Amino acid sequence: MPTSFFTTPGRFHRGNLHTHSTASDGVLSPKEVCRRYQAEGYDFIALTDHFVGLFDYPITDTTDFHNDRFTTIHGAELHTGSMENGGLWHVLAIGLPDDFTPPNAPHFNAIKGSETGASLAQRARDAGAFVTIAHPHWSGMSEADAKSITAAHAVEIYNHGCAVDNDRGEGFMTLEHLLNSGRQINLIATDDAHFNTPDFFGGWVMVKATENNPDALLAALKAGEYYASTGPEINDIRVFSDRIEVDCSSAATIIVQGKGTSMATLHGKSMTTANLALDCLAASPWIRITVIDRAGKRAWSNPVWL
Repeated sequence: MPTSFFTTPGRFHRGNLHTHSTASDGVLSPKEVCRRYQAEGYDFIALTDHFVGLFDYPITDTTDFHNDRFTTIHGAELHTGSMENGGLWHVLAIGLPDDFTPPNAPHFNAIKGSETGASLAQRARDAGAFVTIAHPHWSGMSEADAKSITAAHAVEIYNHGCAVDNDRGEGFMTLEHLLNSGRQINLIATDDAHFNTPDFFGGWVMVKATENNPDALLAALKAGEYYASTGPEINDIRVFSDRIEVDCSSAATIIVQGKGTSMATLHGKSMTTANLALDCLAASPWIRITVIDRAGKRAWSNPVWL
């Protein structure tokens, strides 16, 4: 029997999980950020302002901007210091409670002897948050750094702001180091929008949930009921013992990737379904699917453990 995905009740909701406002170093007010995302067709966002003392450790209240077509999830980009390269930790915490105890992070410089990134991530997860390792390439994160964050639900594998501003927006190597060590971890794509450069509306998640409200969305994120995208849609994935079937929006390339260099690839024109043999991926403990359209835009499934 096949393993089929996205069969839970509900529909897909488009959301951005990494956004900043004037509550930290963004240039637009929280209200205007929410207005622009709704006008662009998003169903929800998480405002994740920088959780440092410089900005009075904000967990930005966006409840006044909910309506019958748009919602928000409270969250923050957490910081503490430092990673192996001396840089500050950046950890996204979506669904963070308003009374979360701040670390010793008065500014954007690492404080010697402050809380570890692993401890801060674990506290956020224990408090109910969906925890993600943020922009590992941009941060210069080592493999050891990434492996220390055992509380993470996901890795940010595409950060549009980092891609636009310095071409360091990907996190696939970090993701696959963790997968290859046996860590069952998912992936997200985001904007990291500050609205001071063209860093918006470039990466998002499509979350399958029965309702567009914070609780339902957060539960679906934690359950992995979503995929990440910069454009294409993934409608279904069906895994059989010897093959995988993918239903998607019009695609030029569909790839099934696994551990190491193992892969199965199908090229075509305006493909909306694909059937790929898993022979060359038989030794891989996990696979993930990439859908690429004619414009080079991509969508990525969460890893599937075989």
